[in-house]
Amino acid sequence: MNDDKRGQTKKIPIVDLSDPSDELVAHAVVKASEEWGVFQVVNHGIPADLMRRLQEVGRQFFELPAAEKESVTRPVDSQDIQGYFPKDPKSLKAWDDHLIHNIWPPSSINNSYWPNNPSDYRDVTEEYTMNVTKLTEKIVGYLSKGLGLRCEALKEGLGGDEAEYLMRINYYPPSDSVIGAPAHTDLCALALLVSNEVPGLQVFKDDHWFDVEYINSAVIVLLGDQIMRMSNGRYKNVLHRSTMDKEKTRMSWPVLVEPKHGLVVGPLPELTGDENPPKFESLTFEDYVYRKIKKLLRD
Repeated sequence: MNDDKRGQTKKIPIVDLSDPSDELVAHAVVKASEEWGVFQVVNHGIPADLMRRLQEVGRQFFELPAAEKESVTRPVDSQDIQGYFPKDPKSLKAWDDHLIHNIWPPSSINNSYWPNNPSDYRDVTEEYTMNVTKLTEKIVGYLSKGLGLRCEALKEGLGGDEAEYLMRINYYPPSDSVIGAPAHTDLCALALLVSNEVPGLQVFKDDHWFDVEYINSAVIVLLGDQIMRMSNGRYKNVLHRSTMDKEKTRMSWPVLVEPKHGLVVGPLPELTGDENPPKFESLTFEDYVYRKIKKLLRD
C-alpha cells in the first residue's frame, strides 16, 4: 500500500441527482459503486440551509466546556458505543473527539446521549434525519436496480424501516503529524457524510490515496462492508482515512446505516447460484463486527 499522505488528484465520481434521466443517475451510482465504492451526490434534496445549521450546532457543541460535553458521555461501566468520546492522548491511531448516537428508528434512540446544549440541537438533528433517511432510500434503490433487483431489495435486506441510523460527529483539531482516522472500511452498510470546508478525507484506489474534493452542500456516500457482502462483492467497500490540517479544525458528520440488530446479513439469494456461489458468510451484524474486530472472519 502506498502510504504517502499526499493524496492524488484524480476526482471522485460526482452524481447529480437532479438529472431528469433516472436511468442515467442509476448508471452513474452503480458505476461509481463498482469502481470506487464512493461518490459524491449533489442536488440531492437536502436543503443547504439545513446542512449549514447541522454543522453550526455540531460546532457549538464541541466548543462547550469539557464538563458540559461530558454530560452525554456513556456511563463508566457501559459498553455502549453511543455518547461523547474525547480523544485519547495515549492512542496515536485516532486523534479526534467524537459524539455518536442513534437517530433512527425512534425505538433505537437513547435521549441521554443527545446534547441539550445548543438548545436547537435536537430540532436540527431530527429535521436532518428525515432528509437523510429519504436520500439513503433513494441511493439504496439505485443500488438494488443495478443488481437487477427490485428497488426495495437491499433496503429489505437491511431490515426495512428498522435499519438503524447513527449520527457521528468527528472533531479533528489542527495537527501537522497525525492521521485523524486510520485507514479502514466501514463495518456498516453505507455512510452518508458531510464535512466542513477543511479537506482531509482520502480514499484508496489502484494502490493510491485520493483526496476527496470539498464541494459545498454535497453529500459523500461511502459504501461499507454490508453492501459489499449483500451484493456478493459486486459493489466495493471503500478503504478510507482522514488526515488533519496544520492550522484549521476539520469536522465531519457521517450518518452510518446499519442492518437491523439481530438480522442475518449476507449475499442476497437472488444473486447467488451454482455459477455464482456466495463469496461471504451470512452473519448477524453484531457477530460480523465481533469477528472482524477479533480477526476471525473466514471470508
